[in-house]
Amino acid sequence: DDDDDDDDDDDDDDNQEEDDEDAYDGPRLPVTVITGFLGAGKTTLVNHILKDPNHGLKFAVIENEFGAVGVDDAIIKQHSDEQIVEMLNGCVCCTVRTDLTKTVLKLLERKEDFDAIIIETTGMADPSPVAQTFIVDDAITPYCELDGIVTVVDAKHVLKHLREDRGEDGVNESVQQVAFADRVLLNKIDLVTDEEKAEVKSAIKSINAGVKIIETERSRVDPKLLIGMKSFSLDRVLEFEPEFLKDEQ
Repeated sequence: DDDDDDDDDDDDDDNQEEDDEDAYDGPRLPVTVITGFLGAGKTTLVNHILKDPNHGLKFAVIENEFGAVGVDDAIIKQHSDEQIVEMLNGCVCCTVRTDLTKTVLKLLERKEDFDAIIIETTGMADPSPVAQTFIVDDAITPYCELDGIVTVVDAKHVLKHLREDRGEDGVNESVQQVAFADRVLLNKIDLVTDEEKAEVKSAIKSINAGVKIIETERSRVDPKLLIGMKSFSLDRVLEFEPEFLKDEQ
């Protein structure tokens, strides 16, 4: 009888193992969202990440924009009709035209190949719908973690954008992008005076007091500063955008 009991225990263990296999509990892939106005330097930043042979990291880059400068053809290993294009340094790049979730799920089929996902958003876009995907979409939240939002800012022109009056109901996307940011890349600092730079920093801090500002020229920055931030705070976002988790109708 004791042997029968042992057999039952073994069956229970087998069933438990099957359940464990169904529920993924491995490490979640960090996701960095890069936002900012068209011309601020986002695509240049992404090109640096995809070209640099020295950072030793494997990124899956999702382009969500048709800007004047696309990802540099010279760094693409081969032209391909496939959605996902391999880069020379082991990173991959793809463009999203419709469904971000589908693209992410396709990348997750080979998640062990990547250290992180980087998403470059459209120039005039409010970053919240992209961020929301990684908070509320049950298809990908077990596998991905929103690590942080990086806003690239053009030091020469950002004040004009931040001060634009959009009327009572209008949303100023630049203000929104700075408010969401966990890191601000203050780009093109070679084009402004120290006084102008101080004014820009003050304006950024007046919108987002706790944000870390990284000064750059031509979007050159160590990619390690853009991942592993663990700085996205849903509580902080809900303070300035209480509707964040509500589905847009």
